[in-house]
Amino acid sequence: MEATVTVTAVRSVGPDTVAIDLESPEGFDARPGQFVKLSATVEGEEYSRFYTISSPDASGTFEVTVGIDPEEAGPFSEHLVNLSAGDELSMAGPYGSDYYEGEARVVVLAGGPGIGPAVGIGERAVADGREVAVVYKDDAPAHEGRLDALSEAGATVVVTDGPVAEAVEDALTGADGEQVFVYGFADFVDEATDALEAAGADADEAKVENFG
Repeated sequence: MEATVTVTAVRSVGPDTVAIDLESPEGFDARPGQFVKLSATVEGEEYSRFYTISSPDASGTFEVTVGIDPEEAGPFSEHLVNLSAGDELSMAGPYGSDYYEGEARVVVLAGGPGIGPAVGIGERAVADGREVAVVYKDDAPAHEGRLDALSEAGATVVVTDGPVAEAVEDALTGADGEQVFVYGFADFVDEATDALEAAGADADEAKVENFG
């Protein structure tokens, strides 16, 4: 699907991180863990980037989470951070096959920007009455309020800025219907999949989205 979408809200959700709410186009059916391409013209130049959906559903609106590196942010990132309600973006999607499909138990391993799909999947699974475990690695965590709410709802949530192997092993149960999700940059994906293998899990069975 390709559409023009309207911004409904932009809010800070952590250090150098914002969440952007967008009106869902008619017929837009996206699952937490899928991603969209957002585009805009900034100072006469066309930019496009992919962002994973961070809301539990796309009913009425959907959310993406955007992290900004103050030392490396480009024109498009700056544009997104400074959007206001009523502004518009071009959107295409949703894309991706590594998303939540109602599994009985979800274990989400997230590094850095992987927190977006982690909270979206976690909230959707909790709402569906599923078991949830989240292991999140970041030295400047985002979406802490939503992580706290997941914990209060019964999810197991571990936030760390160190190695994740022990937390990954503790999160895995090997129960029937358990599905592992991994979201993050390549170095985190490597660390997470190594931790899965060390814990006796089959990393090839995980749903993995490598952000590069």
